[in-house]
Amino acid sequence: MFHPEDLRSAKFTAGAPEATCAQDATQPVQEKRNENRPHTQVTVEELVQQIKEAADQLLADRADRGDVKILATAIKELRHALSLFARYRHLRKVTIFGSARTPRDHPAYQAAVAFARKMAELGFMIITGAASGIMEAGHVGAGKERSLGINIRLPFEQAANPVIAADDTRLVNFKYFFTRKLMFVKEADAVALFPGGFGTLDEGFEALTLVQTGKSHMFPILLIDEPGGNYWRTFDQFLREMLLRREYISPQDLALYKVTDNIDEAVAEIRQFYRVYHSMRYVGRKHYLVLRLRSILPPELLERIRQEFADMVAGETFELVPADPEEHNDVHLMHLPRLRFQFDRRSLGRLRQLIDFLNREAPDPIFPEVPPAVPAI
Repeated sequence: MFHPEDLRSAKFTAGAPEATCAQDATQPVQEKRNENRPHTQVTVEELVQQIKEAADQLLADRADRGDVKILATAIKELRHALSLFARYRHLRKVTIFGSARTPRDHPAYQAAVAFARKMAELGFMIITGAASGIMEAGHVGAGKERSLGINIRLPFEQAANPVIAADDTRLVNFKYFFTRKLMFVKEADAVALFPGGFGTLDEGFEALTLVQTGKSHMFPILLIDEPGGNYWRTFDQFLREMLLRREYISPQDLALYKVTDNIDEAVAEIRQFYRVYHSMRYVGRKHYLVLRLRSILPPELLERIRQEFADMVAGETFELVPADPEEHNDVHLMHLPRLRFQFDRRSLGRLRQLIDFLNREAPDPIFPEVPPAVPAI
């Protein structure tokens, strides 16, 4: 698991806690900030130095070779993946999950091809696990130029599909699932799940858990059945009957995902999510949540928000504000209007409902779509 500020600066780039091995991992830790520059983040050079110090501490700890090998592999693979994705961070992306066993003539495969093609036509890149089945379908629909692959090395052969294998500069291979899943979610502006097995359900629950707990940026999660299919409708019934009815989740959590068997409806859901809303981040010592918007909210709409969403406020209420000095690293976003408030950090379903409200009720955007900000770890 990882903290929201660790994901990407377009979503969360407030000071992300950074630990050293000498610190108690059970205790909250803070970035080593320079008091002479209160509105700047720790520099890349300082963060790299922290990595080196943590690595040196492994020797002092007399760490087991197997433990150090895990860390070394994870760091090397993440560095490579981050370098690859850095070339495409000006583009929004959809991560597609689904079974590697789905044959090419299956309706779910064809639905994934159609969905990926439509998203690519809208300018999105498509991320998949790079193997066969639904993962291949996503790349077939997107085409080589709009495809990115995140493969996993398994005890049995899992070769990359022909689309992504034709250009391995867009492919990264991981040894560990945890680093692979980090990249799937970190780089995603939306997640689409087609029917699949244990791996697909694991990835779906991971995405839902991270969004529900605020450990990830907010993004739309689509559960897409083949036309007339009931895989995800049955899954939705399970969540409602076994989790919601027993109060293991809250009614608002159902707003975090959408079930559909209509590709056009799935595409429209993602387009609508970014109609007015652009991105979010926490700023300041009071940990304000700031929503970046592409539309200016009129006073009467701001008042409606204050009344209808007061239950998710833990302190200062909703205000329209300019960019905070802490956002200086996102220069191309500084002009966007902001809706700021102190969020209770628990009501993530309500936060999604607020974003839906803004996209539905706000005036037409007057600011053109701009790229996401540069992600940060």
